Amino acid sequence: MRIGAHVSTAGGLEKGIERAQAMGAETIQIFGAPPQTWRRRAYPPQEAEAFQAQAAAADIWPVFIHAVYLVNLATSNPENLVKSQDALIADMVLSSAIGAKGVIFHVGSHRGVGYEKVFGQIVDSVRRVLAETPEDTWLILENSAGMGDSVGRRFSELADIMKEVASPRLTVCFDTQHAFSAGYDVATETGLAATVDKLEREVGLAHLVAIHANDSKCPLAGGVDRHENIGEGHIGRTGFEVIMAHPAFRDLPFLLEVPGFPKEGKKPEGPDKENVDRLKAIAAAVG
Repeated sequence: MRIGAHVSTAGGLEKGIERAQAMGAETIQIFGAPPQTWRRRAYPPQEAEAFQAQAAAADIWPVFIHAVYLVNLATSNPENLVKSQDALIADMVLSSAIGAKGVIFHVGSHRGVGYEKVFGQIVDSVRRVLAETPEDTWLILENSAGMGDSVGRRFSELADIMKEVASPRLTVCFDTQHAFSAGYDVATETGLAATVDKLEREVGLAHLVAIHANDSKCPLAGGVDRHENIGEGHIGRTGFEVIMAHPAFRDLPFLLEVPGFPKEGKKPEGPDKENVDRLKAIAAAVG
């Protein structure tokens, strides 16, 4: 088990490694572009190569890219669908260039049209992304919290996509807060056992490649995507003890996407050393 976080690369890719080292992260996730816009910059080969070397020197691995939040493969807007596909392709190409494992993304929302009606479009989009990107990169589906008709609230929806696409490069990231918000009780031993059993039967644990480790501001089955610092939410420290002790997750990278704690009167800036230390302490406690 390696413990890390989403880190900012503002100022250049190398800044992500520096920030990861400052918080004691062993694995990281980054954005390949600003998450709220379609605009993106090109990364020169030398910058990508330098990032790989810096990550290796710092013993930070694996690395993941998170797609921009605008990606929606379930959209009814043809222009945005193409933009979503192109954004994923660009991130997959960058992933290969910097030695990252792959790109984690939210499938998107059908906005009331219905999952069944957009299913074929999602599958075709995933196939295009995989066909036009390097073979050494994963395209990683993330389970959703269930907000706004989002696809992936149920493991069965992710399983449907994976079965239809039938590619070993299509894998899964499990977000603890999203699962909890969607009604999967990951905070208790019996609840987590049932969740893992369902995940195994519908998706297959062999396809699971990363954990987004987030506590939850909303209660079980609240249906809202609201992350909280480790131990401060409805999952709680005891919930993460249960999660980190489960054999299904013991060999996976844990990536924090939490709000962070305020420092010296400043607003929280995302995952921080305190949250990394909390996860490491829990991991040590459960052996």
